[in-house]
Amino acid sequence: MPAKPPHADEITLKEALGQDRGDCTPCRVIGSLAFIGLGGYTYISGMSQLAAKEAEIARANTRFGIGIRRLGIQGTAVGLFGLGLYRFFWT
Repeated sequence: MPAKPPHADEITLKEALGQDRGDCTPCRVIGSLAFIGLGGYTYISGMSQLAAKEAEIARANTRFGIGIRRLGIQGTAVGLFGLGLYRFFWT
């Protein structure tokens, strides 16, 4: 199939990227609040579920105890919170 010839009204990728104005402020606010909210929800929900199952986890003979699970929940929550801050200030 032969290549389509360029038309006068088509712009190149470089021109399109040059015209990009970035995100609008409401988009940045909503996106960042979504990540921050997910981080908060992950922390609160994860810690409450971990506290409810703490005795069962302590009885189980696994190499992943409470400490590493708590660290995983905290790391995930901090990561999501950090993504929210990144989304608001640096994108």
